[in-house]
Amino acid sequence: MPVTVTPAETRSVAGHGDTRRDRVDVAWSPIERSRSPGHAGVVSALIDQLQRALRARHYSRRTEQAYCLWVRRYIRYHGLRHPAEMAEPEINAFVTHLAVAQHVSASTQSQALSAVLFLYRHVLHREVGVLEELVRARKQPRLPVVLSREEVRAVLHELDRTDRQCWLIASLLYGAGLRLTECLHLRVLDLDLARGELTVRSGKGGKDRATTLPRALVPDLREQLRHAQLLHERDLAEGWGAVELPAALERKYPRAPWEWRWQWVFPQQRRWTDRRTGRQGRHHVHPTIIQRAVKDAVRRAGIDKHATCHTLRHSFATHLLETGYDIRTIQELLGHKDVGTTMIYTHVLQRGGQGVRSPLDVL
Repeated sequence: MPVTVTPAETRSVAGHGDTRRDRVDVAWSPIERSRSPGHAGVVSALIDQLQRALRARHYSRRTEQAYCLWVRRYIRYHGLRHPAEMAEPEINAFVTHLAVAQHVSASTQSQALSAVLFLYRHVLHREVGVLEELVRARKQPRLPVVLSREEVRAVLHELDRTDRQCWLIASLLYGAGLRLTECLHLRVLDLDLARGELTVRSGKGGKDRATTLPRALVPDLREQLRHAQLLHERDLAEGWGAVELPAALERKYPRAPWEWRWQWVFPQQRRWTDRRTGRQGRHHVHPTIIQRAVKDAVRRAGIDKHATCHTLRHSFATHLLETGYDIRTIQELLGHKDVGTTMIYTHVLQRGGQGVRSPLDVL
């Protein structure tokens, strides 16, 4: 049975710039409802349970959205059967279908499998046996795209000409080796301008880490903080000014959402409104704004490489290696769990095909 993703499935759990954790849309098409009266309500309840289990284990909002999507697709693939009625053969069939018929990447297939296994273990409280017949998607080895120092300089120059805030964010991606979401999630207390250090909280894998803060950016960061503080003070004067915090932290410190130190370093210009409570606040700048700005800057700089925001992080690691920093230091700065992940950047030290000098160059 072919699987298609509807617009409702791809819609974000929270709207553009909205921090609300609403229930994922589990509406079924009229055809599906006619096939199985009352089934939509059962599945909606199952998705609610899945969300509660994910939140209890502090999974990220994006992971929650993705897992709910994969569980829906699993149910649809098997003709709207309830997961409690299925077991290893049905899991094998669905996950194998993704690799064989849908040609998804290895990471996408792994995410789908993780979502289904989470459903059985933590919602249905059933252990899944060995999936011996599972066909895995082949993981293609890919080297990261890296910009030269001259290309990084050109991209940042183009950003500086059009949007100073986008330039500052892109400069942090390259200068501190941050992922885009890590940069946008920075709060005021995460910056230590005096020591030249910033703290990444709840990064990939839920880990905290400290990384370098470029001294050259300190004056611009001070100006950005001044701008953010003016917005915050205006919000407080108008009766708002609260920022979203992890639920446990907000329960422990109920006044913290209004404190300056917990505010975003890069807040949006417009406030969002929580439809449930009517409370207004500011989210951080939306990632797509930075992604588009970097893409346009790469094009204007005349760079033909497929460069994205993440390319700046790749370039950070590669240039540190070229400078002579050891691989373990770079692993810590990037927040990699396994040094093997960091080792991929050593390809740049080979300079050319496996470090071989062509005989044509010595004629």
